[in-house]
Amino acid sequence: MRYQRLDLNLLTALRALLTERNVTRAGEQLHVSQSAMSGMLARLREYFDDPLIVPVGRRMELTPLAETLVDKVNDLMLRLDATLSTRPDFDPATSRRQFSVVASDYVAQVLLLDVLRELHHEAPGLRVEFRHPSNTAAVDLENGEVDFVINPQRFTTPNQASTVLFEDSYHAVVCAGNTAVGDTLSLDEYRRQRHVTLEVNGRPQFETWFISEHGAPAHTEVVVNSFGLLPPLVLGTTRVATLHTRMALQAARQWPVRLVSLGFEAPRLVETLQWHRYRDLDPASQYLRDKIIRHAQALPAVEALMG
Repeated sequence: MRYQRLDLNLLTALRALLTERNVTRAGEQLHVSQSAMSGMLARLREYFDDPLIVPVGRRMELTPLAETLVDKVNDLMLRLDATLSTRPDFDPATSRRQFSVVASDYVAQVLLLDVLRELHHEAPGLRVEFRHPSNTAAVDLENGEVDFVINPQRFTTPNQASTVLFEDSYHAVVCAGNTAVGDTLSLDEYRRQRHVTLEVNGRPQFETWFISEHGAPAHTEVVVNSFGLLPPLVLGTTRVATLHTRMALQAARQWPVRLVSLGFEAPRLVETLQWHRYRDLDPASQYLRDKIIRHAQALPAVEALMG
C-alpha cells in the first residue's frame, strides 16, 4: 500500500534504521537479510532525497533530516499500533494480549501479587512481563516498549498519562534479637549503625535523600539491588535496613525482624502509575489499568496499618 508515493511497508524499516543507525542491526530487528535491508534503505533515500544515515569516522550517524524524523516516525507508529490493537469487543476471559510492566519487587509485593492472582482467574490468556525499574523506563514508555510504569512520583514524566496509586512511609528493620537498638533511632544513632542499603541502576534510594538532607551517608556494610533481600540480611546481625513501611510489616510476618521508627523526618513515598496516552481508549489496556488502580485504592492507609 502506498501513501503519497511511499510504500507504507517501509515505515517499519525506517523506524528500525533510525533507531539502530545500522543496516545490519536494523535487519536483525526486522528479521530480514542485510541485502534486503540495504534495498529498503535505498528506496527510503530515494523517497526522501537524503542519505538518512552516513558514516562519520568509524560510526554511522543520522543526517539532520533523519534526526527530525525520529520522533515523528515513532509517534506515527505508536498511533498506528494503538489504533490496530484496539478491540471494542475485548473479553478478558478469552484475550491473549501481552503487557509489559515496569515495577520494583516492592510494588509487586505490596500491590501487584493480588492483581496477578485475580488475573489468573479472570483473564487466564493474558501474559504480563515484569521489568526492573531503570533509567530508560520513561523513554521506553514514550517509545511504546512498555505498557505501564509504576514508579515514585518524582520520576513521573509530564508527557504521558498518570495517576497516584498509593502512599507509603519508611521504617528501619532490625533482627528481632538485636538489643542494641531500641524502638526509635535518632539521627545520630542512625548514623552509627551498620546498614544494608538498596541501589537500583547505581542510584541509592532512601540514601540519596538522606545524603541530600543530612550530608555524609550512614555506614553501608552490604549493598543489594532487591527490596526483598533487605530483611533477611539483618538476621543474626546488628545491621539496620531502611524499608518502606508496607513491606517492612510484611517482612515482620515472614522473618524474625522488628520495625524501628525513625526519630527524624523522612520523605513520604508516592507511587504512581503511568501509561502511554495513546492507550487511553484501548479496552485491554484500560482493563488492566483499572484493575491495578482498584487494588491500589483498596490498600489501607499506612497509618492504619501501624495502628
